[in-house]
Amino acid sequence: MDPSSPSPLPDELLHVFWHAGMLNHDAGTGIFDTGLDPGFLEVLEKHPENADRVKNMVSILQKGPISSHISWHTGKPAQISELLSFHTSEYVGELVQADKIGGREICSGTFLNRGSWDACLLASGGTLSAMKLVLDGHCKLAYALVRPPGHHAQPSRADGYCFLNNAGLATQLALDSGCQKVAVVDIDVHYGNGTAEGFYRTNKVLTISLHMNHGSWGPSHPQSGSIDEAGEGDGYGYNLNIPLPNGTGDEGYVYALNQLVFPAFEEFMPDMIVFGRGTRF
Repeated sequence: MDPSSPSPLPDELLHVFWHAGMLNHDAGTGIFDTGLDPGFLEVLEKHPENADRVKNMVSILQKGPISSHISWHTGKPAQISELLSFHTSEYVGELVQADKIGGREICSGTFLNRGSWDACLLASGGTLSAMKLVLDGHCKLAYALVRPPGHHAQPSRADGYCFLNNAGLATQLALDSGCQKVAVVDIDVHYGNGTAEGFYRTNKVLTISLHMNHGSWGPSHPQSGSIDEAGEGDGYGYNLNIPLPNGTGDEGYVYALNQLVFPAFEEFMPDMIVFGRGTRF
């Protein structure tokens, strides 16, 4: 930034929540995400959800062109009671027990190892802290740079490298704090099925997911992400899936946003908007 340029005004700052303790989640090595060692490889692959990805994101924000527009925060670990606003007590208990025994594979490709649970609590706590900063009127825009990711985690099960649904917890906090309507937009390449499942039967949350047309991938991910999955009961019509062809680029996303997402916002008129993807809130 030009030294002669004026300092950003408070409303122009992006408030980023990050804690280095989240690097302690290590999903292990093996062949892709299996954790398996066939015995004849010189170097095992890092799990796809590894700390290097988020290290680069932190570095870009710290050293990149918008660094002067960022205010950094650490947040605090989530409490078990806060997790129960979205997740069932039985499921949270399963994760706590897995941590006590030193970790295990919770579902296919999703490993909770030593250090993972503390990282999970930091991720969810940082996301809740980001939402609270906005709700308390201290900023307009907060960004939770967190891992493990969360958008596949459903109220009662893990899925797709995700243990706790950070966006879901933040959305529920907004509702509990007085917001009447919250819109959630998920732009990960995979369907944000966990967030959608958590609010599938309510008309207070509009969940929108733009994703690759990949379908279900097994017991932990029964949802297909098709346009037919539109919600149930009071929530019917409040889950908007936008499966996109493989290779869709910027122009395709802009078209989907202008033709589908923004009109849905205008009709729903949310009090709060949550943007999410696999690795951040």
